Amino acid sequence: MRQILEDSKISEIARLQVEGYHRDVVGEVEKAISQNEWVIVGMAQNPFVKKARKLLEEKAIPFQYLEYGSYLGQWKQRLAIKLWSGWPTFPQVFHNGQLVGGADDLKKLLLGALQKS
Repeated sequence: MRQILEDSKISEIARLQVEGYHRDVVGEVEKAISQNEWVIVGMAQNPFVKKARKLLEEKAIPFQYLEYGSYLGQWKQRLAIKLWSGWPTFPQVFHNGQLVGGADDLKKLLLGALQKS
């Protein structure tokens, strides 16, 4: 289980800020993963994001891609997504609403699925 700070250890003021921190962006991600089998959340210029997209494209697997800035832009939006998911890096790959992990985790998942077929 992921270790997070207990609610009782967070003041009301801080809790309200955390709950509302870029809630719109988190809502976009939640909506996308509820409506698509595969979702990749990423950022421009990141080679691992490109790797994850390429893995699905090579297998002709349709996916929704959400991009939030690059290394210098929209870092607060990406931070909100990281806080929400608990995953520390990008891409964040989701399959059927479940966080798979990053590009390397996606590759392992796809290889495992191919070996089973």
